[in-house]
Amino acid sequence: MQAGTSGGSIVQIGVALAVTLAIALATWATVRRASHDGSRKDVYLAGGKLNWAFVAGAITLTNLSTDQLVGMNGNQMLLLAWWEISGFVGLLILAYVFVPIYYRARVTTVTELLEMRYGGGGIRTLVSAIFLFGMILIYLPAGLYSGALFLKTAGIDLPLMALAGFLGVVAAAYTMSGGLRAVAVMETYSGVGVLAIAVLIVILALNAVGWDIARGVPAERLTMIGGADSPIPFHTLFTGMIFIQIYYWSTNQPITQKAMAAPSIAEARKGVLAAAAIRICIIPAIVVIPGVVAFQLFGDIDDAAYGRLVGEVLPPWLSGIFAAMIAAAVIAHTAAVMNAAVGLYAVDFHEKFMAPVANHWRLSAVVTALLTAASIALVPVYENAESIINLLQQLNGLSSMPILSAFIVGLLFTGVESRAAIVGVVWGFALYALYTFVLQPNGTIGLHYIDFMVVTLATSVVAALAFNRLALGSRTRFAPREVFASLAERRDGTPA
Repeated sequence: MQAGTSGGSIVQIGVALAVTLAIALATWATVRRASHDGSRKDVYLAGGKLNWAFVAGAITLTNLSTDQLVGMNGNQMLLLAWWEISGFVGLLILAYVFVPIYYRARVTTVTELLEMRYGGGGIRTLVSAIFLFGMILIYLPAGLYSGALFLKTAGIDLPLMALAGFLGVVAAAYTMSGGLRAVAVMETYSGVGVLAIAVLIVILALNAVGWDIARGVPAERLTMIGGADSPIPFHTLFTGMIFIQIYYWSTNQPITQKAMAAPSIAEARKGVLAAAAIRICIIPAIVVIPGVVAFQLFGDIDDAAYGRLVGEVLPPWLSGIFAAMIAAAVIAHTAAVMNAAVGLYAVDFHEKFMAPVANHWRLSAVVTALLTAASIALVPVYENAESIINLLQQLNGLSSMPILSAFIVGLLFTGVESRAAIVGVVWGFALYALYTFVLQPNGTIGLHYIDFMVVTLATSVVAALAFNRLALGSRTRFAPREVFASLAERRDGTPA
C-alpha cells in the first residue's frame, strides 16, 4: 500500500476505530464487576488484585510504546537493541530485590519508601516533584508526539495535533473511569495484538528485502559493538547502562506501580519474570530490524522509518488493525503515566500539604484533565527532535541518577538524614545539567552521556554521605541487611 493515499487512510481510520472500540469493550467487560472504595489502593494500585498476567502485560506495554517502536527503529541500526537486552537484567533486579522491599514497606508510591528510610519528608517531596516534572514535560508529550507521528507516517492522513489530541483524550478517559485496573487490562489486551503484528512486520520486512538485511547497509548500522561515537559505545554496557536499567525498572513509579498492584510478592514476581521473558525473546527484534530494513528501502529517514515501513509492507486493512494496536499502546502508556502522576500528586502533595482525600476518583479526574491539556499543548516541542529515543535517554539523566542515588543511600546505609539525601539529589541534577547543556555542547568534556551517568551517580552518593557526616555530624553505617529487616515491620510497628 502507498502511505498517505486517501483510500488507504479511510480504510485505516475505520478499522482502527473499530478495533479501538473492541479493546475498550473487552476492557470494560473485564473490570466492570470490580468493587471500588475510592482509596489510594483502589485507584492507583488496582485494589492489589492484579494477577501475574496483567502485571506482565502492563509492565511490557507501559515500556513498549511508540517511544521504542518509532524511536529505536528511527536510529535504523541494530545497536539500539542493547537497551532492551539490558532491560532483561533490570527486570530481574526488580523481581528479586525491589519487589520484596516495596511489599514489605506497604507503600503506594516509591517516594513513600524514601520518607520511611530517611525519617523525613523533604526527600520524598523533592523526588516526587522531579518525577512529576519529567512526566508532565517529557514522558507524556513525547509519547503523544511519537504515537501521532507513527499514525501519520503509517498512512492516517490527519494533522499531527489532531491525532495527538485524540490519543490524549482517550487515555484520560481510561484513567478517569477505571484507574490502574482498567489501564493494566487494556495494556495487556492491546499488548497481545501489538506484539503479534510487530513480529509479523519483522517477517514481512525481511521478506521484502529477500531476507538479506545487510545488502546496501553500512557496517556501522549492523554491528552490535558500538564505537566511541555511536549511540551506545560497547563499554557503556558495563558502566552506566546497568544503573539506567535499575532506575527505570526498579524505582520508576509508572513501572513499579504495576509490580506493586498484585496480591502478593509471589504473584508480582511471576508477572515481572514473565515481562522479562517477553523482553529478551521478542522486543529486541521488533525495535531494530524494521528500522534497518527501512534504511535499505528508503534511506536515512530517522523517526519516520517505522511508520513508512508499516505503510509499505502491510495491506490497508491489516495496517488499520496495527494502527489501532499502536493507538491502544500509546493510549495505555499515556494513561499509565497519567495514573502514576496523579498518584504521586495525590499521595505526596495533596494529602500531605492540603487535605485528606475522601475519594481519590474525584481528585484523579480533575488532575487527569489538567495533565491531558498540558501534554497535548507540549507536543510541538518534540517535532524538531532528530531522534526522539536518544533525546529522551539524555533528558532522563537529569533525574534518573540523582534519584537512584537517594535509593542507594537509603537502602544501603543507616543514619543518613533526609537533608543529606536532598543535597545528593540536587548535586546530581545540577552536575548532569551542567554536562548536558554547557560542557558537552561546548566540547569541554568528551565523555559519553551514559558514562557521565556513572559519574553523576557516584558523586551524588558521595555528596549525600559527606554532607551527612561533615555538615550534619551524623555517622552512617553500611548495613543493607539491617535496612531490609527493618522493612519487615510496618510504620506503626506491627509485623508486615
